[in-house]
Amino acid sequence: MKYADVNGKLADYRRQISDIRERMRETLAVVEPEEVSDYEFATFDGSVRLSQLFGDHEDLIVVHNMGVACPNCTLWADGYNGIHQHVVSRAGFVVSSPDRPGVQRKFAQSRGWKFPMVSHERSSFAADMGYATDKGGWLPGVSVFRREGDTITRVSDTGFSPGDDFCPLWHFFDMLPGGVGDWPRIAKKPPCCSDH
Repeated sequence: MKYADVNGKLADYRRQISDIRERMRETLAVVEPEEVSDYEFATFDGSVRLSQLFGDHEDLIVVHNMGVACPNCTLWADGYNGIHQHVVSRAGFVVSSPDRPGVQRKFAQSRGWKFPMVSHERSSFAADMGYATDKGGWLPGVSVFRREGDTITRVSDTGFSPGDDFCPLWHFFDMLPGGVGDWPRIAKKPPCCSDH
């Protein structure tokens, strides 16, 4: 098939994806939020409540990160630096993982991460949000919360997986001949995130 023909077909697929995203936003607008507890997290500077993570915003984005053991979660988190200043102009933003605060801080510094991190190590937060496995492991994803007075609700969430919309690397790889190729092997991707 000629380049121009393929390009036109791909442009049509992208329009369809855009239309689906619009329908998803419309569906999200009518969802009934679920009330959640004001969970307590650990940070390097002490404990903090979910309600405090909103800052001056009504909305809060919490990334469910599996911790330093997951290279894919690190890949996603590396991408947050570039958008962090833009995201926090609209909503609170924090990354939650099961790692202890000291481990988080050391790893964040080694990666040059600018965003705040909290530990849910001694909390039921990740499990209650659906981001824990039956075997005691963790799942990657994101939850969005809204605060109205003293009430906190979760308004949306979704899991992360290779190829998703939360890491632009996958979309660049999609444009290469052979797609992702043997990059997972080269990057030494473990099975931790590959089946979610």
